[in-house]
Amino acid sequence: MNNTGEPSPERLRASAPDARLPGRRSRTGNDPACASQRPSREAFMTYTGTLAPPSAAVERNEMRRIVWSSVIGTAVEWYDFLIYAAATALVFNKLFFPVGDPALATIAAFGTYAVGFLARPLGAAIFGHYGDKLGRKAMLATTIVIMGLGTFCIGLLPTYEQIGIAAPILLLILRFLQGIGIGGEWGGAVLMVVENAPAKRRGLFGSMVQVGNPIGNLAAIGIFALVSQLPDSAFLSWGWRLPFLLSIVLIAVGLFIRLKLDETPAFREMKAKNACAQAPLVEIFRDHRRPFFTAVGLKIAEISYASIAGVFVISYATVQLGMPRSTILNGVWLSSFIALFTIPLFGWMSDKLGRKTMFFLSCLFCAGFAFPMFSLLETRDPAIVTATIVVAISCGQMVMFGIGAPWYSELFTARLRYSGASLGFQIGAALSGGLTPFIAAALMQWSGGGTWPISLYLIGCALITAFATFMAPETARKEMI
Repeated sequence: MNNTGEPSPERLRASAPDARLPGRRSRTGNDPACASQRPSREAFMTYTGTLAPPSAAVERNEMRRIVWSSVIGTAVEWYDFLIYAAATALVFNKLFFPVGDPALATIAAFGTYAVGFLARPLGAAIFGHYGDKLGRKAMLATTIVIMGLGTFCIGLLPTYEQIGIAAPILLLILRFLQGIGIGGEWGGAVLMVVENAPAKRRGLFGSMVQVGNPIGNLAAIGIFALVSQLPDSAFLSWGWRLPFLLSIVLIAVGLFIRLKLDETPAFREMKAKNACAQAPLVEIFRDHRRPFFTAVGLKIAEISYASIAGVFVISYATVQLGMPRSTILNGVWLSSFIALFTIPLFGWMSDKLGRKTMFFLSCLFCAGFAFPMFSLLETRDPAIVTATIVVAISCGQMVMFGIGAPWYSELFTARLRYSGASLGFQIGAALSGGLTPFIAAALMQWSGGGTWPISLYLIGCALITAFATFMAPETARKEMI
């Protein structure tokens, strides 16, 4: 103690739990027993050597960095996954499935599109398992590489005319690889944000991750719209490959961003307490079946509308209605642009009104718009068709898509959150999203060109999600455990 009554500098240094001079080894060193006592990177040291929380400004800046890093990385992943959707209706049915009947060729092409969705639960199971055991960050870096390489290789594939049946087989394998990547990626990207967000704004911040979807879709549709301006011979020869080959550049950007992220506080705390689940899927199916099946049901209506209005309609309007492909692509592109603003708006509203209220309203729309949607498309009026696609995607998909990200995560505890949220989301996507274009094409073939069975199918999906919404707990503004 000095003459002023203040502790001496030596005493201050001695009392500081992590204070050390430059180049001097910490007393804790690499001792695992001390790991849980080390201050986090977000904590700040006062001059007395005690831990002080970061300022509100620092917290806001850090949260902003986490959100935008996740958005950009997710946008790269969705770009890779969604350019396949555009190519399915415009290219693959001609170059990889050249059967005599155009309708049958389209059904076959949508079958490979479905494979990507069917692979997503496997990706969720694999990377969810290791994400709950090893951490969110490592899985995000791995999945973006898997997704990007699969997409790049599609751009190099020879066609059916060049190598025969091997062409669609290789296409199917690479689409399966894409599904593995996106299935494992989504949960980690969402948890990076949700597990850092304050409870009262978790709906807003969690929904922001989903903005990566329309960004990726805008990029995919935009570049396909550009290359589709080429003469048909050039487009079908080499133009369609450019969007896929571009992904190799995007991989590097997304990987760089994700490697700079820190692990989430929730996982760091579990790791420090040695409380990570060793077999998360076993625990989910043994002790947490209700939240898991609830998450599956919450996804059904949303992804069915996305698949009909954003994928199937491209084929329906160009083949059945004889409309130019540019009109439909413009409608999907405009929907994605509007979603940049509506997704965070819906997330913010869910923090105010609750997750259940927003989901119920969207389910009501999905059921009520199922028949009018096709009647409006059949007008063949470009303005009406564009507006129909925009309304269908905005209200039928984006409400639940944006709010679902935080809600699926809130249904599970931290030790099971990656596996539970990912697998619930991806199984719902596989059951409804991957199969919906294929089912819709088959129903139209069965009904002789009628769309009424597709409308009934959409109503059935809306009822399933409405029931899941009724069974789900309200989690808005509540602390996660």
